[in-house]
Amino acid sequence: MPTLHLLNSTFSNLHADKFQNANFAKIPSWVSLKSNKSSLKSPETHRGDLENVHLLSLSKQDKLKEAHEYLLQMHQFNIPVSPQSYKHLLQTCSKLKSLKFGKLIHRRLPEDPPDYLVNCVLEMYCDCRSLSDARKLFDEMPERSMGSWVIIISAYADEGLLVDALKLYLSMQDSDFKPNPYVYVCLLKSFSESWCLEIGKQMHCRVIKAGFGDNVALDTALCNMYVKCGSLDCAERLFGLMQEKNVVSYTTMMVGCAQANRHDDALRFFERMVDEDVDLDEFAFSITLKACAAFVDRKLGEQAHGLIVKHGIQREVSVGTPLVDFYVKCGDVESGIRVFEAIDELNDVSWSALLCGYSQIGEFEKCVDVFKRLRSEGAMLNRFMYTSIFQVCSAFADFNFGSQAHGDAIKRGLVSYLYGESAMITMYAKCGKLDYAFRAFESMDAPDTVAWTAMIAGCAHHGKASEAISLFRKMQASGVRMNAVTYVAILTACSHAGLVREAEEFFRSMGSKAKIDHYNCMIDAYSRAGLLKQAFDLINEMPFKADAMSWKSLLGGCSIHREYEIGRIAADELLRLDPHDAAAYVLLFNMHASCGRWEEAAGVRRLMAERGVRKETGYSWISVGGVVHRFVVGDRHHPRTEEVYAKVEEMGFEETRGDGVLLSEEDEVWRERKRQEMVHSERLAIGYGLIATAPTSAIVVFKNLRACRGCHEFGKHVSLVTGREIVVRDSNRFHRFINGECSCRDYW
Repeated sequence: MPTLHLLNSTFSNLHADKFQNANFAKIPSWVSLKSNKSSLKSPETHRGDLENVHLLSLSKQDKLKEAHEYLLQMHQFNIPVSPQSYKHLLQTCSKLKSLKFGKLIHRRLPEDPPDYLVNCVLEMYCDCRSLSDARKLFDEMPERSMGSWVIIISAYADEGLLVDALKLYLSMQDSDFKPNPYVYVCLLKSFSESWCLEIGKQMHCRVIKAGFGDNVALDTALCNMYVKCGSLDCAERLFGLMQEKNVVSYTTMMVGCAQANRHDDALRFFERMVDEDVDLDEFAFSITLKACAAFVDRKLGEQAHGLIVKHGIQREVSVGTPLVDFYVKCGDVESGIRVFEAIDELNDVSWSALLCGYSQIGEFEKCVDVFKRLRSEGAMLNRFMYTSIFQVCSAFADFNFGSQAHGDAIKRGLVSYLYGESAMITMYAKCGKLDYAFRAFESMDAPDTVAWTAMIAGCAHHGKASEAISLFRKMQASGVRMNAVTYVAILTACSHAGLVREAEEFFRSMGSKAKIDHYNCMIDAYSRAGLLKQAFDLINEMPFKADAMSWKSLLGGCSIHREYEIGRIAADELLRLDPHDAAAYVLLFNMHASCGRWEEAAGVRRLMAERGVRKETGYSWISVGGVVHRFVVGDRHHPRTEEVYAKVEEMGFEETRGDGVLLSEEDEVWRERKRQEMVHSERLAIGYGLIATAPTSAIVVFKNLRACRGCHEFGKHVSLVTGREIVVRDSNRFHRFINGECSCRDYW
């Protein structure tokens, strides 16, 4: 084993200024200073050269513990440590965020070290987020350089301690040093709230007075400050005055427009960049693709894709991921998958984009399959993935998988604060587990608008109007801001429970803030309650043009309450606005049928055929033992079909015309219609539940469409005959049938 004095002779021609070029890998880590004293003899002019090279080597290899021990040995044997070695050691402490070794090395600095070395220590404390140590050192510095001011101000600004950063800035103004552009850039980065806007404007004035008005980096930082503080107009004015613009300036404006939902303006900035030959980067493409996805601008998105290919960065994850998101949101899943498969290094965000995309376009099974694959392969999972899965389980009403995902997310610490928690509330509510939804809500430290709204909406869909109103009052008292969706939720709760007076109270409280959706909720409340004249008058009086939903709500009420004249007007308006809405024809057919106008009802069927309008296929599903069983109308594919049909027949449900009168032999049209209803999907699902589940358990069925009146009566009848609780979730709400009565009180 070679000794230190032999290595010394080998490197005797090295000089301190050549340490940077040394090949550290060739110096073994076992080199030690624990040799006998004679081995430490070397020419005085080069004394310590080799030792400093080795110290640098340990530093470069991030071996701080060994480096510190070696440093102590060098001090013990009075071998000089070069300032360059100290600098590298401190930089390694900064990189590794090692405050412990940073302090130890700081204590070993020689008396009166050079200014740049003191700044290295200052920067190390800031990087290790020990501002108390940094400030103590800064205050004790006999002489400060411009670098010292920049480091300390930047550190406070980065930590969001704006007041302290501004105090330091003012102290700098009073010193011999005047702020340079970089100081302003550092400060402006921390101006990110609306209350900072006024201070930001004052800072802008100081920038101009200091003569830095034409600095592109500073102008860009000012634009960014205005964007983050919510003053996009000021940002646009400043951007228009800038003599020089770069890709960062443009993307700053694009981000601001995107955040303000002005996606068309964001895309115009991108087009200007292309026209002006600005060097485009991954971030510019990323923002552009996000705007294209939000604006569903397929043409411009594909052009951006072409430019990405031209720049040769299509395999980069930073542009590949937003490309996946863009194509999926445009409904082109195949193109999204092709882009996804071409990305070189997939990350969790890429997988999140795919999961989110599948979820948004209704490919729920694929979404679940991808998630299961990731989990089985031990891939990196994140909060967004679990939030997507909660949303999928909401739509799919898959309580078993949703609850498993919830437990898994808790175990991994991946329940997204607020967004993920709100998605869980919705998931449990839509899976029929309102008690679980309440538990999730009550476990939140500070529910936000989305969480409160999700809980109110959950109660509304379960027919728990009093609970929804109580939550709404508590939300008001808590000071959490209510949004348009919150009011839709509470108005829906009142509408579904026939609480017209309460609905009017909440509606009036909105005043001029009420939008078309809120008027439609009120129209729906009147229509369900049979107050069709009030609903019709509200349509004619509201400050908006009635949309398809306005007339559809009114027509639905006319169908239920057999109001033919108003219903005819509503139907004409609805079919004029949306002649291809299958639901409109179904409502019109039901209205004619409920009024006994069979010739007109047949005419509706003919009109549908002429216009090529097809009613959406209804299907229902029930989960038994973790297996989902699906049924469509007249379904005979299930392995237990004969038993299912026999059980439905066994219920002995006697049909009526809807007015309580039993069907007579002459009512052939009614009989044929009721014969068809006997094989509706939800009846088959209920029939399967009766033969496949324990006699004491509730039967929970989910349907993609609104339940028809006949099937609603069937659910009430089965609950009365069997004594079992029957729960049906249709596209509107939950129906809980117990002892012949429904939780909706026949409002749905």
